[in-house]
Amino acid sequence: MANSINKVTLVGNLGREPEVRHTQSGSKIVNMSIATTDSWKDKQTGERKERTEWHRVVIFNPGLADIAERFVKKGSRVYIEGSLQTRKWQDNSGVEKYTTEIVLQNYNGELVLLDAKGSDGYESSSSSSLPFGNDSSSSNNAGWDEAATSSSDLDDDIPF
Repeated sequence: MANSINKVTLVGNLGREPEVRHTQSGSKIVNMSIATTDSWKDKQTGERKERTEWHRVVIFNPGLADIAERFVKKGSRVYIEGSLQTRKWQDNSGVEKYTTEIVLQNYNGELVLLDAKGSDGYESSSSSSLPFGNDSSSSNNAGWDEAATSSSDLDDDIPF
């Protein structure tokens, strides 16, 4: 059993189009910026208030990167599950900077499209997720065609 857990779960909206890059070995890396918003009623004024937090998300999982590149757009509502990582880097003037990101690695992470219906016609909801997730089969597109079938193909007569 693990001594600790590093797990982040977000439901939010993309603030810009996903940025897709490739490593020298040809692996795909997708960077996204996700906004989460808390809202509350101020007890003293009765005024409705909001606070938006922005989260950097990096996808290394090849299957999830393909899904993000093909189906996730600015404004898309998504469920993300990954781990928190902080990395150190230097800016152009040589000053050390730190960035904290939610990372979806090859072996873990989850991406679920929550939009009612995308421009491509693919329906997704919180009750249905794409077949790419925590297992090692995430790195291929096996099963994608089955998930992309129309929702009428999936309608069964369920007795409840």
